Amino acid sequence: MSDDHKHRARIFLHRGDLIQARAAWEAAVAGDRAADNPRELSASLGNLGNTCALMQDFEAAERCYREVLALQRTEHDPHAVAHTLVNLGNLHIGADRPEKARPYYLEALDLLRELKDDRGLGILYNNLALQDAREGRWEQAVGSFKQALDYHRAVGNEEGLAVTYSQLGKCYLDHGDLVRAERCLNNASEHYIKLGNEPAEAAVLRLLAGLYETRADAVSARRCLERVVALDLRYKLPDLQTDSARLAKLTASA
Repeated sequence: MSDDHKHRARIFLHRGDLIQARAAWEAAVAGDRAADNPRELSASLGNLGNTCALMQDFEAAERCYREVLALQRTEHDPHAVAHTLVNLGNLHIGADRPEKARPYYLEALDLLRELKDDRGLGILYNNLALQDAREGRWEQAVGSFKQALDYHRAVGNEEGLAVTYSQLGKCYLDHGDLVRAERCLNNASEHYIKLGNEPAEAAVLRLLAGLYETRADAVSARRCLERVVALDLRYKLPDLQTDSARLAKLTASA
């Protein structure tokens, strides 16, 4: 019966029906408790926590993750513990409690280093960099972004490289370092092209267009926006009107 609830929960999640998905995961959790199956209970609680987090019910999500963490520590599963610690850190960031996130991230960092989990380390260093950037710790943020890039390269994580280059490029852009920003954003664009993720490519090109406008390079800015508008039309992106207006203004001033 618990497996039926889990199957239904995944279907509801796929449909975007979070209310029904939550109810199904709650039923699955009850079933796993009754069956006294700690490993299955841990997985169901984790999925329930993820669903609650998507619904922005952060208190319920935290209760789930804390119970998962206790079960994983009992099972002596350091890899699972590390990823739950990251989930707890992410949860506090989402709930606008960044000061509570860092201890979870740092404990996870120690575990992932011991486990030599390069993929997990790349993602975690990216999270740490974003937290440092939000709190104005510029040098630490850049250092963490660069470490994230090293780990992404080590495991060939193209998506991780694309996301991290994009975020580092935006940080450089925010601090007026146009040379480094351009380099990072171009790298992000190339990785998104490899991935075939054209909406994400469009987001990067918008930033590049702004960079070129700041530099008074109207030709490069127009080239970026022409590509962006084409992608807006293809994917029905919400920025079409704004992007089209920017492009029209550049074209008129040429």
